[in-house]
Amino acid sequence: MNPSDPSWPARLAADLRELDADWRESAEVCAHVAWAARADGHSVLGLLRPDQVTTAEADPVTARTYRHLYLNALRYDFRCPTLQALVEQLPPATRSALDVYSRALYAFALLGQSRPEGLEMMDEVLGEAGEHASTLHVLLHGLWLGQHLDQGAERLLALSTRPPFDTGTDPIVLFRKAGALRRLGRYDEGLATVDRALDVLPPGDIAVHADLVRERSLIAAAHDLHHQHPHPAQAIGGMAA
Repeated sequence: MNPSDPSWPARLAADLRELDADWRESAEVCAHVAWAARADGHSVLGLLRPDQVTTAEADPVTARTYRHLYLNALRYDFRCPTLQALVEQLPPATRSALDVYSRALYAFALLGQSRPEGLEMMDEVLGEAGEHASTLHVLLHGLWLGQHLDQGAERLLALSTRPPFDTGTDPIVLFRKAGALRRLGRYDEGLATVDRALDVLPPGDIAVHADLVRERSLIAAAHDLHHQHPHPAQAIGGMAA
């Protein structure tokens, strides 16, 4: 794929149609390609129009490819309200038959805005996603972004130990887990988790490395602040003891 070629989304759709790709395969390819194109300065948001995503396509594979590409591009830019609105503009028949990954992207938009209905949508998706890593990554991303979700950090931790993430070798999962541990005040565990992520991160991934270093700094700062200014109840408890 040449990101500078404006016809690459159509070419990708043709390739996926020729391969008879299912939604899982489409999700994996489109998530990767949308990220690579964005990093190269050729985001799919500048190549496709929103109406190409919301208008019913005669070819369902092309429709699904455009949807996976465009919604992922919105996700990577954290444009949650736009992503939500776009899904809600889909024709009723299309929306009622959305594949699991597209519904996960919709759940991401709701979770990222700390909307409680996002948790309900997430549970529906989890019931069908199985161990599909790309789909679970989308949900983790939403939980990580939704800072004000009820039990959001706890839900993120639970999801981060679900197969296939239970091996503890995915640096992105470990990054999001470290953030959840920080939100819960479990700073030592958070530092150990982010250090593990730095250790398993493939060499050369500069952007993710920078995110991990930033998260480590946040955890360390929160840890120091916590110990300098303990909660009043802790201080009283210490005195009483």
